[in-house]
Amino acid sequence: MKGLSKKHSFRMSFGKALAAAGALAASAFAAPAQAQTAEQFYKGRQIDMIIYTANNSAYDFYARLLIAHMGRFMPGNPTFVPKNMIGAGGLKASEYLYKIAAKDGATIGTVGRGLPFDQFLGRNEMGLDFLRFNWIGSMNRESTVALSWHTASVKTFEDLQKTELLVPGTGAGADSELIPVALNSLAGTKFKIIKGYKNTSDAALAVERGELEGIAYWSWSALRSSHQHWVKENKIHMLFHTGDRVHPEIPQVRLIRNLVTEPVKKQALDFILAREILGRPFLAPPDVPADRVKALREAFAKTLQDQAFLADAEKRQAEINLVTGEEIDQVLKTAAAAPKNVIESVQKALGM
Repeated sequence: MKGLSKKHSFRMSFGKALAAAGALAASAFAAPAQAQTAEQFYKGRQIDMIIYTANNSAYDFYARLLIAHMGRFMPGNPTFVPKNMIGAGGLKASEYLYKIAAKDGATIGTVGRGLPFDQFLGRNEMGLDFLRFNWIGSMNRESTVALSWHTASVKTFEDLQKTELLVPGTGAGADSELIPVALNSLAGTKFKIIKGYKNTSDAALAVERGELEGIAYWSWSALRSSHQHWVKENKIHMLFHTGDRVHPEIPQVRLIRNLVTEPVKKQALDFILAREILGRPFLAPPDVPADRVKALREAFAKTLQDQAFLADAEKRQAEINLVTGEEIDQVLKTAAAAPKNVIESVQKALGM
């Protein structure tokens, strides 16, 4: 090169060679990582399970039941470690999974089933797009019942459209308050919410004492496990349930979805109750490699069909009903595509 000394020219050539060698070394290290199989990635690894509720809550219970078994079905047999992350009704855990957690498949979590629908209703102050999460699946398809105590004058759904029924509220924003209000608007029911109860178990005692006349929104699985004697002793009238299909354990109980016939109100009710299909949902952050999402989904499904797992669930009186990640994806996409008049009906029913 003209105008350059041999010494300068040598330095430039050496620098280029060094840069090239560095690039080659970087590509050599990157290639195995990119080509790493799911089994290679998960072997000997710890997977964090982020739980948005406190220890001993229903969501915590289901998450810990799952991770006691799921490692057996994961490629590489990783171990799972539960980590409770409480705050903002589940938004803290959701934001962590969406914005902070590594997008490598080594962190998954569980969030409240109603939370993903808020963005479709215009409530998304943290900018989370739940359609971008990788949904792994749900451990059950929730179905809740509305019931009246045997001494109450309300004994049927038709009675409930004419006569008030005193039912508990367990906190602002809780389904025990939101759903009855929505049903009053969309299905013509006359639930009168008495606020201030800690939880449904506390409210059940109030029903037995005569302070309340029924419960508007109680998971069938929870009722079955804790108050089966109410059913056996004919202490209650089950007015309807909120599932999307006939429940095999209570086939005589009518579906509220079939009792609302006005098209827009029916679609609005379906939107609100779609959260129940999610039941106890599990998800991974956005942008996790597809093969690891596939491994998580397959392991989840195999766990919920495993006889040892099912025996453990039965022993703990946990209702198990597999909902796949693909099905959750479809439920959320359907909700996101709801017409404007349906969304407005939902907002009105929820008092937004």
